[in-house]
Amino acid sequence: MRNNVIRPIVLIGLLSVSLLTAFGLTKPGRRAWHRIVYKPAKVAPVRRAAIAAPNLYKPGLPARPVEVFTMSDSGRQWVDSVFKTLTPEQKVGQFFMVATFSNRHENHYQYIEHLIHNQHIGGLIFFQGGPYRQAVLTNRYQAASKVPLLIGIDGEWGLGMRLDSAMDFPKQMALGAIRDNDVIYRMGAEIGRQCQRLGIHINFAPVSDINSNPANPVIGVRSFGESKENVALKASAYMRGLQQTRVIATAKHFPGHGDTNVDSHHTLPTVSRSPEEMRDIDLYPFRKLIADSLMGVVTGHLHVPVIDNTPAMAATLSEKIVTELLKKELGFRGLVFTDALNMGGISRSSKAMDVNLRALIAGNDILLYPENVREATLTILSAIQQGVISQEFVDEKVKKILRAKYWAGLHQYKPIDLAGLSADLNSPEAQLLKQELCEQAVTVVSNPVSLLPLRQLDTLRLASVAIGADPGNVFQKTLNQYAPFTTVAIPDKPLSDVDLQNIMLRVGDANTVVVSYHRMSESATRKYGITKVSLDLITRLKQRGTKVIVTAFGSPYSLPQFAGADALVCAYQEFDEMQRVVPQVLFGGLGARGMLPISIGTLKVGLGELLNPEGRLSAGSAESVGMRTAVLSKIDAMAQAAVRDRVVPGCEILVARKGKIVYSKNFGALTYAPGAPKVTDETLYDLASLTKVLATLQAVMVLHDRKQIDLTQKASAYLTELRGTNKQNITLQDLLWHQSGMVSFYPTTWDRTRTAGGGLKTEYYSATRDSLHTLQIAPTLWGVPALRDSVWKWVIQSPMSRKTDTSGQPAFVYSDLNFLFLQKIVERVSKQPLDRFVTDNVYKPLGLHQLGFTPLQRLLNPVCAPTEQDTYYRNQLLTGTVHDQMAAVQGGISGHAGLFGNAREIATLLQMNLQKGTYGDQRIFNPLTVPYFSQTLSNRSHRALGWDKPNAESQSSVYLASQASARSFGHTGFTGNVVWVDPDEELIFVFLSNRIYPTAGNTSINTTKLRRRIHELVYSAIQ
Repeated sequence: MRNNVIRPIVLIGLLSVSLLTAFGLTKPGRRAWHRIVYKPAKVAPVRRAAIAAPNLYKPGLPARPVEVFTMSDSGRQWVDSVFKTLTPEQKVGQFFMVATFSNRHENHYQYIEHLIHNQHIGGLIFFQGGPYRQAVLTNRYQAASKVPLLIGIDGEWGLGMRLDSAMDFPKQMALGAIRDNDVIYRMGAEIGRQCQRLGIHINFAPVSDINSNPANPVIGVRSFGESKENVALKASAYMRGLQQTRVIATAKHFPGHGDTNVDSHHTLPTVSRSPEEMRDIDLYPFRKLIADSLMGVVTGHLHVPVIDNTPAMAATLSEKIVTELLKKELGFRGLVFTDALNMGGISRSSKAMDVNLRALIAGNDILLYPENVREATLTILSAIQQGVISQEFVDEKVKKILRAKYWAGLHQYKPIDLAGLSADLNSPEAQLLKQELCEQAVTVVSNPVSLLPLRQLDTLRLASVAIGADPGNVFQKTLNQYAPFTTVAIPDKPLSDVDLQNIMLRVGDANTVVVSYHRMSESATRKYGITKVSLDLITRLKQRGTKVIVTAFGSPYSLPQFAGADALVCAYQEFDEMQRVVPQVLFGGLGARGMLPISIGTLKVGLGELLNPEGRLSAGSAESVGMRTAVLSKIDAMAQAAVRDRVVPGCEILVARKGKIVYSKNFGALTYAPGAPKVTDETLYDLASLTKVLATLQAVMVLHDRKQIDLTQKASAYLTELRGTNKQNITLQDLLWHQSGMVSFYPTTWDRTRTAGGGLKTEYYSATRDSLHTLQIAPTLWGVPALRDSVWKWVIQSPMSRKTDTSGQPAFVYSDLNFLFLQKIVERVSKQPLDRFVTDNVYKPLGLHQLGFTPLQRLLNPVCAPTEQDTYYRNQLLTGTVHDQMAAVQGGISGHAGLFGNAREIATLLQMNLQKGTYGDQRIFNPLTVPYFSQTLSNRSHRALGWDKPNAESQSSVYLASQASARSFGHTGFTGNVVWVDPDEELIFVFLSNRIYPTAGNTSINTTKLRRRIHELVYSAIQ
């Protein structure tokens, strides 16, 4: 039986000798095995030998070897103890790292187990599948292996490159645009953490090729770029991040795949470099990485005649490249991996069994993606038996592999914990890091007329044309958070002049258009997926005098096509995160920091205009502003419980600090009904009494700044109809402090419009809008304009409160009537309705277009959260019209209620107030105005001028965190809202809900102190 086994091995060995002769490794009739009988390489320095081309390297000492996988005594003991147990077959098996998948059928999984049991393979490289399935299989395979397996993945831009439901980070070309290499180190560490969590020990990254050939079909955007220094620094940062987490990094594709024009997956490329170019350019990153303790190198399937001019010799199989250059000349002491041995660049050159042997002889340690492992094993064993390679040569490689396994922690192997795997691989911290990478990569390539960042928003007529994007895309949604845009989304890229004319019609009279290109190709031969008509759009817009801003969500090599743009931005990839970042850069919420990693046409490497932030809100991580994401994330559970317990149907919560939105989430739905629409960023809430501070007070501050009103003056000085009434001595300060002496509310203003039987008087109302009934009271109820005059007359006649302080002066009584008076003063002085005045002078300059009154009349298809099912006055569900009765009877525009809005636009307005009246390029108030209005000055009221303030004697304990500083200010709304600004912490808090749906009798928001508890959690997140 034994003879039956030995005989085929001998025959295979003899066959191998014949094949080696054919490959030129020896000559027939001579035993010239001294050329390929290998012994362990000596570490002691030797003089450099010329490699192929005599002038490639000057004589001298080689690079100083950098030892990796250094062992402690216990490590050496583990390696020796495992090594001693290995049979010859098991030793050879350590060389093979077999490809496997987690999205195949059971027969594939059993085949891998067969290779583990019978061929004793040393490692696996996972490709397609999913994290959970891969973890299950990894545990299964590790349990089947005598020696723990090295698990690898080709995750250049993270696990998401290969696995579904896993994260992908920007590709290396986008990373090449980043100036701060520390963030790339942190990305490497995060990818390493995720690899560790999934039981992966090797990541076949970073790509260390210098992409000096724009037509390179296989490297391209996988490279950090064309600058050797930039590539080296970023590859090193990525490598150090991986290895800091005990994941082996591999630099590829040695000796450099950047100057090729064919794909080594299909054929063997030739690198036609001069000796000087190879030395000074391609090898530069590898030298730097090796000196920086690189642990892995992947050899490329490249023909490099300047180093080894053997015809059709792939670098992977070249002794001159792998052993002489990489190991001896550059002093590399880590693991050398072949590139995948199934690739066309090498697999077609000889039989698979011979490729594996030749790769080992060349100096590779691990054979990646081998074909026919059994045949290859027999070939290698035969080569040992025949003396083609020595046992000492094999043993050295095996021990190096075992040292790598020890370093990676496999001496203490534990199965992967499957619990919480998905959450761990997609952590909030990782998502924020990806956001930061995108922020730092975006590059303003051209901005000759300083169009960016966009300024004077009230003078711009803006449109966005997104070519290759679906309606409702993230990019256009984010643009609309900064200013009102006419949005045109073209999912199917335009091909005809008719398509172009249609786009021009939809753009309308916009004077500034953002044209964004989506779903771009990485292929130069396909013109990067940009149609001629798409480019003609730029020309057509320019011809009519429109300013054009182009954003390319794709390869920087595409940029010369957009030369006619007034501003050009490269965004590299079409992540949602990148689509959120670019609008922030366009409007100055974020600065621009990226630089071009390549040269193309007249655009040179390193080009990128640095733009500073303009003082507009941007998105950021909690940690970037001294807060903790882990603490803020606890808000989720509170809000979800509130929805579950019917405290609110839904809500929107936003937290901003130091100019960055660090938490912005929506919970629940518009109603409690099953299948009801979910709350989104675009949901508009009835803001109730937030109107007082977000509309009326803002208008008052504008007039105060212009010296058109005097707060110490009597209201009757501006409203002459108050003279001779019980309200003639009320000052503007009294109104703002709620110490005017007026009653809290006055239902007569709307109750008088009802009949004795509870119906509505026909002289005032109609179920349909017509020329007589133009005030919208409810969704299907309209009133006559004269109602406004009637309400004002009734308010003037309203009784005064009898509540006084110890001196007999009117005491603090919170009253809606105060702000109805202030509305009238604003309108009388400005000669404009309140809604128009505050829009023109505050909202428009800030780019706010959702915040405002009467959304059903003002906006196209607004999504409004319903409030109360009114069974007493309007007898219908109130959606999009104000809940407050006194505001409703005035058509929804009143000084105390009627405003609708969402959290983002409210936060923008509050940020302007926090920044003492400045936002972006706009100054709305003088620097001292907001501080003056937000301080407590009255001895009869705890309130500031219009703003609510922390006060132990008020009801603020229901909605306000105890940690709020004395300088903080804000307001609440009856419908379930609160806004609060704390200058001491540069903190903004916005909570919006429709807690009164379907009835205002639901007071759980107060009894549970939901808003206060969330607000307190926000403060506790501050480090």
